[in-house]
Amino acid sequence: MGIRLTTILCTAAILFFTPATALAWVDPTTGLSHPTHVTRRAEIPEKNWHPGHRGVDLAARPGAPVMAAGGGTVVFVGVVAGTPVVSIDHPPSESYPEGLRTTYQPVNSSLSVGDSVDEGQVIGTLARPVPAHSGEHGGLHWGVRTGPDAYIDPLTLLDAPRIRLKPATQGDRPTRADALGRIPS
Repeated sequence: MGIRLTTILCTAAILFFTPATALAWVDPTTGLSHPTHVTRRAEIPEKNWHPGHRGVDLAARPGAPVMAAGGGTVVFVGVVAGTPVVSIDHPPSESYPEGLRTTYQPVNSSLSVGDSVDEGQVIGTLARPVPAHSGEHGGLHWGVRTGPDAYIDPLTLLDAPRIRLKPATQGDRPTRADALGRIPS
């Protein structure tokens, strides 16, 4: 009885003190669970044929590694309108019973259709932007679909960023006049 109780208590302690496996999605440019440098937000149109931006643009330099935002199966690796693209299907979940498809561009990849990828696994490297399609953006475009024509903002898959304010140092300490909006004389 003593060994059984010790085993149960040790197992419970290990489970309690071990961090849980990440179930959230990750930023494909950093592998972090929160977005980092978004250069253009999603502008998902109400009707699929309306203009908009069906994804987000994330800052990254050509040659930088691009990671899978979540685990899944590669369903496309190729070139669309001169832009190298990788698409991954992710399994259904409680939130998305039809599953999701994430798309990354411009990304050069050696993966093949049918390859399995894990969350945070490098799927390729950021390619140089195609001038006719990139506008002013030179980073990664990351898009997410929930069905054949239903796009969502990829940032909704990530945790909110943590924002911390720095405390004022002695030399930067505001005065009562600053707090009241007065200009010292």
